[in-house]
Amino acid sequence: MSVVPTDFSVLSEDFAAAPYRYFAQLREQAPVHYEPAIDSYFVSRHEDVKRVLTDHELFTTETLQVRAEPVMRGPVLAQMTGAEHTAKRRIVVRAFTGSALQDQIRVIHANAAELMAPFLPLGRVDLVNDFGKPFGMHVTLDVLGLDRKDWQQLAAWHNGVVEFVTGLNLTPERRRHCIDRAERLEAYLLPVIEQRRRNPGDDLISQLCTAEFDGVAMSDREVTALIINVLVASTEPADKTLALLFKHLIDHPEQMAQVRRDPDLLGAAIAETLRYTPPVQLIPRQAEKDAVFAGTTVPAGATVFCMIGAANRDPDAFTAPDTFDIHRPDLGSARSFTAAAQHLAFGTGLHQCVGAAFARAELETAAEMLLPLLDQVRYSPGFRYQEAGLYTRGPVALSLDFTPVR
Repeated sequence: MSVVPTDFSVLSEDFAAAPYRYFAQLREQAPVHYEPAIDSYFVSRHEDVKRVLTDHELFTTETLQVRAEPVMRGPVLAQMTGAEHTAKRRIVVRAFTGSALQDQIRVIHANAAELMAPFLPLGRVDLVNDFGKPFGMHVTLDVLGLDRKDWQQLAAWHNGVVEFVTGLNLTPERRRHCIDRAERLEAYLLPVIEQRRRNPGDDLISQLCTAEFDGVAMSDREVTALIINVLVASTEPADKTLALLFKHLIDHPEQMAQVRRDPDLLGAAIAETLRYTPPVQLIPRQAEKDAVFAGTTVPAGATVFCMIGAANRDPDAFTAPDTFDIHRPDLGSARSFTAAAQHLAFGTGLHQCVGAAFARAELETAAEMLLPLLDQVRYSPGFRYQEAGLYTRGPVALSLDFTPVR
């Protein structure tokens, strides 16, 4: 067992290249790791991460005022508490559950079929760039009621927002670039919000515009922030988790064969993918008072980053955690998309990801459609797999060959 080097940094290129290599060492030897360059603490054990995410009195989302609000153009759900949080979360959740979700599943399926069609006769697709990225944007724009023909422009603005929220040490010019992108996105959304207030439809933006909290409609700023919140959150699983699901099944052909034979196992395969390689690797909180973890004091006011990838591979929470196993008894795949999930890919507690049910529908619908089409699926000759990202992480590309569909 190697020791965490004294000059080890989460911000280093070594860590970025292969973070999973370091997780066991961090949990065992430096469960509270301090990064002086960004004056932040990183916790890696499952029980510590769970404590930070569920103790809302001691660990707040105050840090998002600096980390998210400038590009969200207003307060996001995770910053809210009490009655306001309950009411606004309910509005967004309602748009992603029940009968609304059934309608969306049809939209998700239609989008997936349309995007995949040109690749079927070729027998080759890059599941990240040809499919996942446009699929995530198309589906989200349909739910919001925004024009799909603008998806590339919206994606470019959206990338600026994501870079700002997930960048741990951005240069001043990158910060300015990201804020400029966010301002352009806001300028695009404001006339849409005005139009939906006058003439609401059944899309999510209309629901946000017409919903009331304490008898008062939400301001344009509040609606804008929630739209950007949804845009950022719901595009993540489509390109990262979907590609990772296929990668893990290709790497474990016996499990791939089982999922193909028994489609009921697909939910477990997605849940295990989320545990094994969560797309969101870091969740920030702020300590309101001094807090002690494993004998180390995190001072009041400090930023604490929860290392989701490390917590999801903690042997105190999961048996043989570094093994991808869709049959693992400690996964509880039925609970895997709820606040009761054992894995922490969607966070947990009060601010558990609002789009978890939608992410599940998006992933299951696309995977159900793709599995039978991608017969004899394998990596394309010469393809070299690479992952990127510190805060959110996923494959740079996933070039696959399969039996062409005539």
